[in-house]
Amino acid sequence: MKSLIAFICVACVASNTLAGPNEAAMRQAREVSAKMTQAEQGNPPPAAPARPAPAQTDPVLAATLRNIANLHTDFAALGSLADTNSPETQKELLQNDLATAAQGTKPSSASVAKLADDLVTATARKVKADASQQKLAQDVHAIFNSSHLASAQQQMIFDDTRKILQSSGAAPEEATNVVNDIKQIAAETK
Repeated sequence: MKSLIAFICVACVASNTLAGPNEAAMRQAREVSAKMTQAEQGNPPPAAPARPAPAQTDPVLAATLRNIANLHTDFAALGSLADTNSPETQKELLQNDLATAAQGTKPSSASVAKLADDLVTATARKVKADASQQKLAQDVHAIFNSSHLASAQQQMIFDDTRKILQSSGAAPEEATNVVNDIKQIAAETK
C-alpha cells in the first residue's frame, strides 16, 4: 500500500513536471490508481465520467491502455492455467504484447524473449489476484517506456514487481530473474 501511495505521489509530481503529451497518460494512471485503492478498501469506485468518442482519444494513450489491458489479460490467463495445460501459447501472446509495449526505443528481441520466458515461469498458475495482475501489467509496460523516469522511480517499479511476484507464489529466484530482465529492458530503452 505504501508503494502504491509513493507511486501516486511520484506520478503527480511527474505530471506537473512533464506536462505535454504524457499528461493524459499520467491522468489516466492516477485515475486507475485511485480506483484500485478504493477497490482494495472495499469501496465501490465512483461512476466513471463519460468517455470521449474513440476518434477524439489520444492515439498514444489508446495504445498504452490497450497494451496494459493485453498484458493484464496475458497474466490472468497464465495465472489460471490448469496443471495439465502448457503455457506455450500464452507465452507467444505475452511475448507479442511485450514486443509492442515500447513506444520509443525498442529493446532487443532476445531481451523480450528472455523476459517472456521468465515471466511465464514466475506467473504460470500463480498470480491469481486481479489487482496484482493489473499492477504487474502497469509496471512491465512502464519499464518498456521508462526513459523519462528517474532511477528512484525505476527502482520502485523493480521493487514492486518483485513484491507482486513473490506474494503471488513465485520463488525468490524467479522474481529476481524477472527483475533482472526488466532492468535490462530499462537499460536498452534509454
